[in-house]
Amino acid sequence: MKVLLLEDEYSLRISIKEFLEELDFDVDCFSNGDDALDAIYDTRYDVLLLDVNVPGINGFDLLKTVRKDGFKIPAIFMTSLTQMSDFEEGYKAGCCDYIRKPFDLVELQLRITQVCKSFYYKNRNKLDLGEGLRYDTEKHKLSFQGDEIVLSKTEHQILEVLLRHKEQAVSITTFQDEIWGEYVDPANIRVQINNLRKKLPVDIIKNRRGVGYIIER
Repeated sequence: MKVLLLEDEYSLRISIKEFLEELDFDVDCFSNGDDALDAIYDTRYDVLLLDVNVPGINGFDLLKTVRKDGFKIPAIFMTSLTQMSDFEEGYKAGCCDYIRKPFDLVELQLRITQVCKSFYYKNRNKLDLGEGLRYDTEKHKLSFQGDEIVLSKTEHQILEVLLRHKEQAVSITTFQDEIWGEYVDPANIRVQINNLRKKLPVDIIKNRRGVGYIIER
């Protein structure tokens, strides 16, 4: 994964770069917003990590500029700005996440992973789940060899949670949080998941006992 890092604080920039490179990320570092902006037009990046208050164009204006020019790259702001107005401006500029300094590098890693999974899932219209099974993320339709498989609203939601966390086991608690937003009897959730599995002609949902459910393909 190729990362653009815009951070003018030297020690933090080097710490982030070294940490991510140990995880096999390819990191290009910049301390000036103008240089980072030029690089985005010259190089394909998978994710942007942007400080806000930097020399040259600031992080907010940089992201507004690339979004205006049609660049669909997931972006995370890393900043010491803590006012709600700053938070709002960051999201209006087009960021996917906003992390306040100081932060743990492991937290940054987790946010990068989740943002990229979510972003690239949302920006793919049709997901190929194998053996003729496809899911259209715009129309929210599941089909097998061209024929639609009719799902209930809850079954759609369960499938989309699993796809957002593809190749990662999803716990019952995660289903509760992302679908219902409150406690739901785990037995009822398992029934809904099993109902979904019965409708699928391809066995793509696996049960990791004691951990959760996962789509592995």
